[in-house]
Amino acid sequence: MSDEPGKKATSYTYEQAGVSIEAGNALVRAIGPLVKATMRPGADGEIGGFGGFFDPRAAGYKDPLLVAGNDGVGTKLKLAIDTGRHDTVGVDLVAMCVNDLIVQGAEPLFFLDYFATGKLENGVAERVIAGIADGCKQAGCALIGGETAEMPGMYAAGDYDLAGFCVGAVERGEQLTGERVAPGHILLGLASSGVHSNGFSLVRRLAKDKGWKLDRPALFDRDRLLVDTLIEPTRIYVQSLLPLAREGLIDAMAHITGGGLLENIPRVLPSGAHAEVDADGWEQPGLMAFLQAQGNIEPAEMARTFNCGVGMVLAVEPANAEIVRTRLESAGETVLPVGRIVEGAKGCTVRGSTGTWAAREDWSATHNA
Repeated sequence: MSDEPGKKATSYTYEQAGVSIEAGNALVRAIGPLVKATMRPGADGEIGGFGGFFDPRAAGYKDPLLVAGNDGVGTKLKLAIDTGRHDTVGVDLVAMCVNDLIVQGAEPLFFLDYFATGKLENGVAERVIAGIADGCKQAGCALIGGETAEMPGMYAAGDYDLAGFCVGAVERGEQLTGERVAPGHILLGLASSGVHSNGFSLVRRLAKDKGWKLDRPALFDRDRLLVDTLIEPTRIYVQSLLPLAREGLIDAMAHITGGGLLENIPRVLPSGAHAEVDADGWEQPGLMAFLQAQGNIEPAEMARTFNCGVGMVLAVEPANAEIVRTRLESAGETVLPVGRIVEGAKGCTVRGSTGTWAAREDWSATHNA
């Protein structure tokens, strides 16, 4: 039917509606080498089909349990978008997923991503996906597929969102459930690389209210721009922790994400085990001290919102503590004395020179903010 009598009807196209199929195809072609670079035993490193295959037997597993997880990057993405720093948020995306798998004792096997935007800008998308591929290589998992969604009207100009999905495996009977943890266990921490991917709604609020100059050297590190200290990607701990987990030297691990030390450590404790954390046992990083001072943030709020310089907490038997420390330091980790497990109600108490704060068994999970 024509728009006006005697005139030819308008012929609509998907591109006129804001979606370019050719741009999507061009992106798939561009990221092909990035995906292939993540190939590992069990995955062929090719994309383009309707799904990605993975063969656990080819990866060396005999009787594996599969462990799956998904996550996002939260409002750290807004900082990346506003400052044009798109190269490392893909690492964050992978890290938030694979670090959740290693705490189960599982090796991350393959990863899939979801990239959604209002208008596909391949230069940006390629940089983001290159970061995802880098994260997968750091974790030793294959990027076997994903989805790029161009949705006009759903996002503001230049905005995009990310989600990641990862599947790992652990041989039956070797999974970490926390049941081996008991009073007397030592708590060791692995240093974080920065804020990681939690608490950025508060970080961004402080930046706005305090008028931070993100493109100026940080007050606590004159050799780096403030924005670079904030956008530093989440550390991926998989390669350093996996051998120790397989050897049975670690009895439980907690990934310190939303909820901080207070709420994440109890997630891996059995009934009757209570974590006592000594906040004076390690020096708070300059970035964390800066955030606390800028926002006049109470210590309890810091312990529940940020990782406070500790990205992962391990529970180990005293007899294994020194070998675990030595092996991890040899693998490039900074190992921190965090505390110990005592008898008591399942939960966590953080004590320091500025006060004492506790989270009990009735903790509620929090997510990226």
